[in-house]
Amino acid sequence: MKVISYNLRKHRAIGELAHLADRHAPDVVCLQEADTTDIPDEVAGLRLADATSRNRLGLAVYYRENSMRALEVRSMALKKSLHDHVLRPAHERMLAVRLHDIDAGQEVIVASFHAAPLTALNSLRRHQIRTALDSIEQLGPGLPALMVGDYNYPAFKERLSQHIRDHGYALTLSDSRTYTRYRFFKGHYDFATSQGFDIERIRTLPQGSSDHLPILVTADVQVNRTTEDGAVVEPVE
Repeated sequence: MKVISYNLRKHRAIGELAHLADRHAPDVVCLQEADTTDIPDEVAGLRLADATSRNRLGLAVYYRENSMRALEVRSMALKKSLHDHVLRPAHERMLAVRLHDIDAGQEVIVASFHAAPLTALNSLRRHQIRTALDSIEQLGPGLPALMVGDYNYPAFKERLSQHIRDHGYALTLSDSRTYTRYRFFKGHYDFATSQGFDIERIRTLPQGSSDHLPILVTADVQVNRTTEDGAVVEPVE
């Protein structure tokens, strides 16, 4: 499975979606900071599963219509930062879709996530991540799950990684930084948390008109092996 995540920078990069889809052939595309009143229902063979509706700039998830079916969608409001309260509230910061991979005969969950901005504390973002992962688990208990997006977490990732591991997920960064707008804030902002997936690679794609660079996640669903006596052997991490 190939998944692209892209923060459009206040919808400025919306015109790049068709090129990204044609060039990289993703199965799923997850967007952040999209004007959800101005996005197409279909782009380059990808169908809009759903988009948030309570934010001026929200989230959207597209999937490849000839290989997947969207079964259920869940959006979620997460704990608000001071920025959300004072300026323009971001009601929904996670959008998850339960998908059926037709060829593999496997259900998976893919989610688009956008954490609170850097004005908030890391502890608040960790709370948001934990709550989002709990909601994903409720959408499809035990299903392989992949949450990608703008985590707004440029520093102290070791603590975040441990926090996510304690929750049963893995944190994976891309091969190069994904945010370049401000000198002192450059770094990895866009990455993935996963459970039940083997992440082969996360590649940072060339920069477009957004201050975030899109990322391309390549992953396989983990397959358990069964011994002759019927015991299940978990895949090696």
